[in-house]
Amino acid sequence: MISVEEARAIILSQIKVLGTEKVNLFSALGRVLAEDVLAPFNIPPWNNTAMDGFAVRAQDTRGASREHPIVLEVIEDLPAGYVARYPVGPGQAIRIMTGAPIPDGADAVVRVEDTELIDDRHIKVFVEVERDQDVRMAGEDVKQGTIILERGALLRPADVGLLASIQRSFVAVYQRPIVAILSTGDELVDIDEPLTKGKIVNSNGYSLAAQVLECGGIPIQLGIAKDTPEDLEEKFSHGLKADVLISSAGVSVGDYDYVKQVLKKLGADMQFWKVAMKPGSPLTFGIIKEKPAFGLPGNPVSAMVTFELFVRPALLKMGGHKRIFRPLLKAIAEENIKPVKGKTHFVRVRLSTKNGRYYASPTGPQGSGILRSMALSHGLAVISEGQNPIKAGEEVPVIVMDRSFEDRESMSLRIEETLTEDKDLHSHDPGHKEHCC
Repeated sequence: MISVEEARAIILSQIKVLGTEKVNLFSALGRVLAEDVLAPFNIPPWNNTAMDGFAVRAQDTRGASREHPIVLEVIEDLPAGYVARYPVGPGQAIRIMTGAPIPDGADAVVRVEDTELIDDRHIKVFVEVERDQDVRMAGEDVKQGTIILERGALLRPADVGLLASIQRSFVAVYQRPIVAILSTGDELVDIDEPLTKGKIVNSNGYSLAAQVLECGGIPIQLGIAKDTPEDLEEKFSHGLKADVLISSAGVSVGDYDYVKQVLKKLGADMQFWKVAMKPGSPLTFGIIKEKPAFGLPGNPVSAMVTFELFVRPALLKMGGHKRIFRPLLKAIAEENIKPVKGKTHFVRVRLSTKNGRYYASPTGPQGSGILRSMALSHGLAVISEGQNPIKAGEEVPVIVMDRSFEDRESMSLRIEETLTEDKDLHSHDPGHKEHCC
């Protein structure tokens, strides 16, 4: 039996980043950029006005005030989207709308509220303006030739807009991992099948698929395999068309737990069989035909927790993500929490904020079959192997899986105080310095 840290280090050392593909801009949100993007031109491409007003020569406004206005001749009206026909000369102005290019000869803009119309051809100017006042300069946002988005960036809405502004209709991103999911067990029925005595619904296939989707993967359902080597082999063989293979159940020591046996038969190089953790100790990982294969426990909570800790970071790494771990914070335990001898214990907790502090409360019974305890949780409190019992009022590290508990107070806490890494959990990756997704 190996530690959580050893298991994760073994897994991530075997995980390779997938290839790249080009996607259109409407499909780019949430993908990881696989290229440096350079600006082919300045943004904005020319000097333009930031305000409605009049394009002028700044020197022509010297000394202007309410008591002593300057009178300028208006030689043209210039709406946005058009270019001035005439340059601005001494004593002249061009009426200009926000976004329109600054006419030749002009070097500043007088806001319309600082002027008064005398007639169609003349205005009074009541303020003295400086050169470049209310002018958005060419390249103010982006300069031609600069890198505006770096390889490895997770594309957000603003990034998509930036790509559109440089007329990029397609962009190179890392491929999303395709994940084959197999549920095993004679006792399982699918959600649309009769639920007779002795049977249970296959929830794992759906919760694991949702977890795959949540971290950017593409789930492929292999269905339910019977507890026979032949059925397992057939379905695993189909699953090898995907990038990653995940099964749930059949990895313990029971008479009908054939997953390890079948994976070996298919040529898997098995890396480990068991991890010192609760829930989720019977966990299998190996490489089969250069593809990672995870044998997760069958209990619903164990399957989800082991996915969170091991599969999720692996899928994120495959998809080119730089931040592959959940954020961690320190919270005050609201109840006593007992450690599990010889194992790292992950306790499902709800989080809240009070008086500028985070608080964590277990979600009730912590049995590995109680899926509701996961549904009620915001995160996993980490009780390390060999740690003393956590008493109510003491701090405990929490892996944050859901931020719905946060309000303005907790957002402020997150920015100003304590999203800190658990060094033991992340020790396999010395380059990892940021709190992550």
